[in-house]
Amino acid sequence: MARSSVLEVARGGVAAPTRVVPARHAGRWCAAAVAVVVLALVIRSVATNPNFQWSVVAAYFTLPAVLQGLWLTLWLTAVTMVLGFALGTVLAVMRLSGNPVLNAISWFYTWVFRSIPLLVQLLFWFNIGALYPSVSIGPWHSVNTVDLIGGTTTAVIGLVLHEAAYAGEVVRAGILSVDAGQSEAAQSLGMTRLRVLRRIVLPQAMRSIIPPAGNMLIGTLKGTSIVSVIAVHDLLYSVQLIYNRNYLVIPLLLVATVWYLVVTSLLTTAQFYVERHYARGSQRELPPTPLQRLRRLLDKRRTDARTS
Repeated sequence: MARSSVLEVARGGVAAPTRVVPARHAGRWCAAAVAVVVLALVIRSVATNPNFQWSVVAAYFTLPAVLQGLWLTLWLTAVTMVLGFALGTVLAVMRLSGNPVLNAISWFYTWVFRSIPLLVQLLFWFNIGALYPSVSIGPWHSVNTVDLIGGTTTAVIGLVLHEAAYAGEVVRAGILSVDAGQSEAAQSLGMTRLRVLRRIVLPQAMRSIIPPAGNMLIGTLKGTSIVSVIAVHDLLYSVQLIYNRNYLVIPLLLVATVWYLVVTSLLTTAQFYVERHYARGSQRELPPTPLQRLRRLLDKRRTDARTS
């Protein structure tokens, strides 16, 4: 309040309302304008450059061979995440147990599979027949390893074992984020350690597990493209087979790129709502959804327009 207004109030008068002027952010608006111009130029360049051959991209986008590769990519991602986190949860529980043998085994597994690159692991499992030419099933029957472990099976084994090493650390960090008093209070009521883990610890740990797990899911989706080196017909390998015949390299790589963008966007949206679900009980007000944010922005604009 201005000094004259204070003196007027002190003398018994009524002070005029002070007009609040919002701060001006000239630098912020200039940076936003520059960013919009650069983005518009990039979009215009991509849209108008004939070398991208967007008509060819549209023609091959829903080709049956491409859709089959996309389906295998999604299937590999789902299987890897489910089995990887199942094994990772076991590794996390072993790492946190008081049994030194289980603790050492979990630590050793995590150390080994986080140290070896995924490509090396896939090539190793793909050539496992050089170490074990046959697998005996009982004393009377044996199966050739090459016939038993194909390309897709190799991809599943390599991806799951690699994913479990990281998932175990994510789950362990989530469990450690829960206050130890929760477990102590539940055990004092007579609950078993397994029941405490399943009913008390893990539901609370999910708030810390979901964000990195979502990043791992998206990383796994993109990481499945590496299985193309062992001739697994995923999305990338499917478009590679096509452009090796017609030499339309850029358009077909754009087909795979757009599909990865679409699926990643859907997974990111699903991750937001899952995080919002597990935020219940920890926040008094859940984070707004995109529609709620848009509605609030429109309401604010209407209110500003009425008051101005």
